[in-house]
Amino acid sequence: MTDSVPCDAIGRRIICDEEYATVRYVGSVPPTTGLWLGVEWDNPERGKHSGTYEGVQYFKCSHPTGGSFIRPKKADFGVDFISAVNKRYGLHNEVGSGDGNDEELILGNMPVEKVGFEDIKTKQSDLENLGDISVRECRVSHAGLNSDIHQRCPNIYSINLSRNLLSSWSKVADITRQLNKLNSLDLSENKLQILCRPASLADAFTSLAELALTKNGITWTEVLMCAPMWPNLKKLYLSYNAITHLERPVGVLQSLELLDLSYNALSDGNELKYIGCLPRLETLMLLRTGISSICFDDVGQGFKTSLFPALKVLSVARCNVSKWSFINELNKLQRLEHLICTNNPLMDTEKNPETVRQLIIAKIGQLKMLNKSAIVPDERKGAELDYRKLFGEEWLKEGGNADPEKNKPSERFVAEHPRYQFLIEKYGAPEDGELKRQQPIALKNQLLCVTINCPDKTDQKPIEKKLPESMTILKVKSLISRLLKTSHMDFRLSYTSVKMSGKEIEMDCDLKPLNFYSIENGDCILVRW
Repeated sequence: MTDSVPCDAIGRRIICDEEYATVRYVGSVPPTTGLWLGVEWDNPERGKHSGTYEGVQYFKCSHPTGGSFIRPKKADFGVDFISAVNKRYGLHNEVGSGDGNDEELILGNMPVEKVGFEDIKTKQSDLENLGDISVRECRVSHAGLNSDIHQRCPNIYSINLSRNLLSSWSKVADITRQLNKLNSLDLSENKLQILCRPASLADAFTSLAELALTKNGITWTEVLMCAPMWPNLKKLYLSYNAITHLERPVGVLQSLELLDLSYNALSDGNELKYIGCLPRLETLMLLRTGISSICFDDVGQGFKTSLFPALKVLSVARCNVSKWSFINELNKLQRLEHLICTNNPLMDTEKNPETVRQLIIAKIGQLKMLNKSAIVPDERKGAELDYRKLFGEEWLKEGGNADPEKNKPSERFVAEHPRYQFLIEKYGAPEDGELKRQQPIALKNQLLCVTINCPDKTDQKPIEKKLPESMTILKVKSLISRLLKTSHMDFRLSYTSVKMSGKEIEMDCDLKPLNFYSIENGDCILVRW
């Protein structure tokens, strides 16, 4: 670093004492002598003021303590792209003193033995062979000489340029315009200025299909301003940004298939309808966005919304979903196949997490996976039959009837259970003996009648027992040990259910109770050792 300052210093990104900043001012600061740089730090705790010194405002900062003045020699303005690539991937020879026999190979900054490295040297020093590269945190600030990148790295299709010193989209375009095969680009943790006419840079991103802009501090409005640059983008990662409101993308992002908005504080989940017009969007990631509601008000319950016509995968994990109306709305989506909703208040509404899973399956008819676990046909059938029984009595009280001419359930019931009528048509109305009525809390109502069977011990007859549903697996093993008159305790337990024919569910946690695994009357516990 020297006292020289680039002619385009204002707006440039720098590193000073391992801290990142943006140059906001170049000039004198009386009464001191010499040249100063006024910088705005990424970390405002690093600064001292907001750009004002001795009552004179030299520049502005977004934070009252985000600014400082530093001497030019302390500022690192970065390097060109090829220099960064050479440093990260290049192999260089350093000749020592004497007769030359002490020559050693330097990889990055580390000396290594030369044995076996000749082929590697030849391959890695040939930049033409590089396809998927990472120059993260390599101080890249600009492209370098015209056509230098295209001539030396013509086969690059994926670049990680995260956390560098790129200051604007035009600087990025100077690099990408030389890479005709570029498909994937990571620009996370770069503060990039937006041009007045972003569409003028579209020729630099024509082949780009995947873009990551994580922790860039951008808003959704700024994303839409930049979007004309990416005419063929399919995957866009925008987690950890300043996106709090959504707007309708008009004429942009129409080829988008995946959108990640995770870890953005979305103020209103109902604003998701603004991006529901994206015709090819198949995956939407909303992890920890804080949303609690969603509404597709273009149609009523029992109908499919025109929004998100291609959406197959939705993640709302670690949000604030607490009401079943949220799940009911998701049944309006035309093609939703996989829902990820772990760590939401809704998941704790039932004492058994498996019960919540079954209710979600019953409420969203087209789901094939829930929380990354496949839904097999028998599980769906069991969930829908249980749902039909569980709310059958309420259905009757609210005007439901097995006679289609008399079947007039209330609007409230239909709103809370929009798929119930479909399940009645699919399986028939529940008979009186099937209805699950609220039982008084008594020990006899908490006992499960199960069969204990040892499938690998043909001489052992099945044993029928009544077990408390709160009994832990460890205590069940202890009981089985006594029943089988053995000191052995290292049993492997699983169970089968008539509701899920052919499926065997392992019970692998000794501290969990039986009801955690949704065991019911008539199920069979399988014992192996």
